[in-house]
Order: sequence, then C-alpha cells, then structure tokens
Amino acid sequence: MRFDQHTMVLLVRPGDAPDLPRDAADLLEDAHLAHQAGLVEQGAVLAAGPFVDHDNEQIRGIAVLSVDPEMARELYHNDPAVRSGQLIAHVFSWMVPEGNVRFENVPVPRSMLEVAAGD
Repeated sequence: MRFDQHTMVLLVRPGDAPDLPRDAADLLEDAHLAHQAGLVEQGAVLAAGPFVDHDNEQIRGIAVLSVDPEMARELYHNDPAVRSGQLIAHVFSWMVPEGNVRFENVPVPRSMLEVAAGD
C-alpha cells in the first residue's frame, strides 16, 4: 500500500503566554489570520482552522501543509502569534493511505472581520 505524507502544524497556547490587552490581542489575531491566508495563497497551507468544543483549551488550531516539516517550522516561526509567544507551533508528519485525503482550493479569512461577515 502506498501512503501520502502531509506536514501538520498543531498550534498550542503555552501556559505562560503573555497577557495582552483586548485591542492588542485582536490586532494579533488579525495578523495571524493574514499570515495564514498568505501561506494558503502561496500553496504551502492546504487546510487550517481552529479547534472548538474540546477538552484542552491550550490546543488552539491545526494546519495541513504541502511543504516538508523543516519548511513548515520556518513558515510558522514567522507567524505573528508564534513570534509574540501567544502560540507554539508543533510540527510533525502525518501519513494516510494514498488518495485518502483530498484538499480543495478554498479561500480563508484574512481577519476577524471577514470571519464575522460569514462570506
């Protein structure tokens, strides 16, 4: 059996993440979303999104990438939320039977305003 290998990034909020005022946190969230959207536009990120309704609030989101793990580490090192200490990027490889998972080219939000608009 053949396998496809994807690079995964698990975004985790560290216990010692700096506290930010609401307006700064909102700006950082928008910068994170814009960074992520840029990676989608470059073709590096195939799918990404936050986790909701889960047992561990520190685990914030996940991304599936088309690049190797070393490149994923570099890309997420440049994420504003990672640089600020609000998130840590854990990178690993995921193997699935060939053709088991398919990704469509779907636009992602660049800001919380776009998320709220629902378009």
